[in-house]
Order: sequence, then structure tokens, then C-alpha cells
Amino acid sequence: MDYHWNIDFGMTLRRLRKERNLSQEELAERSGLDRSYISLIERNLKLPGFISILALASGLGMRASEFMIEIEKDQEFIPINGYCGFTK
Repeated sequence: MDYHWNIDFGMTLRRLRKERNLSQEELAERSGLDRSYISLIERNLKLPGFISILALASGLGMRASEFMIEIEKDQEFIPINGYCGFTK
């Protein structure tokens, strides 16, 4: 069976960044990533890899595991084609 996971990673990143009163530039400086890359992630045009997730979490002042829990919390859990998956 086919199924699709639609995770809005960018929405959570933007929310966490704004909760910490950080600009994209400040998060870029703290994480060592490029501001334009962070912008692409927040607009869901790029999905970060593991190393970038570690860097973003560090820049936000949290552990990667805490960051991923926040990603999961922001998703709506629904069954798709007999499986369970996340969607907005």
C-alpha cells in the first residue's frame, strides 16, 4: 500500500525561532547555517538532514530529541491507506 507523510517541518522551526525572539540571521549565526537555507526550510522548500537538525536544535538552545518532539507535536496524526501518518 502507498502512503504519504506530510510533515510541516518549517512551521515548527519558525514557531520555535519566533518563541525565542530570534531572527533568521540570529539563528543562522547560532547554528552555523546559512540564513537563506533556514528560509528555505521554513518555507518547506528544503528538508534538513541530520547534521542540519543537530545544528538548528543547538541554535535554538535545545537538544535534537526535544526539537523532533516539537516537530511531532505540531503534526496532526491521521490514518492513510491503512497506515498511520502525519499531515498538517
